[in-house]
Amino acid sequence: QVQLVESGGGLVQAGGSLRLSCAASGPTFSPYCMGWFRQAPGKEREFVARIMWSDGSTNYADSVKGRFTVSRDNAKNTVYLQMNSLTSEDTAVYYCAAAATRFSYNYWGQGTQVTVSS
Repeated sequence: QVQLVESGGGLVQAGGSLRLSCAASGPTFSPYCMGWFRQAPGKEREFVARIMWSDGSTNYADSVKGRFTVSRDNAKNTVYLQMNSLTSEDTAVYYCAAAATRFSYNYWGQGTQVTVSS
């Protein structure tokens, strides 16, 4: 069973930066991709970014392009989300997820709160 544990959330002022980490554990961890999602109060969960485990190619939501960077360390089974130029619109619980295939995300972390004060 794959387990995902996020860390790095917290309170930051607008314009600041945070780096989230997602550490994966479990037998023979080799996902199709790893994704970051977020859910703000009263809103549905939305896609933020993803990274393909094999070649490191990335995709981003339009709302975070140019500000957020997703990366991975295969040796550590860890994915990162570097978030810069944060605004109050980025306030949400951030979740990482692992997709075993291209069809769906099978495993989810517990989430980490990011709060941006204006």
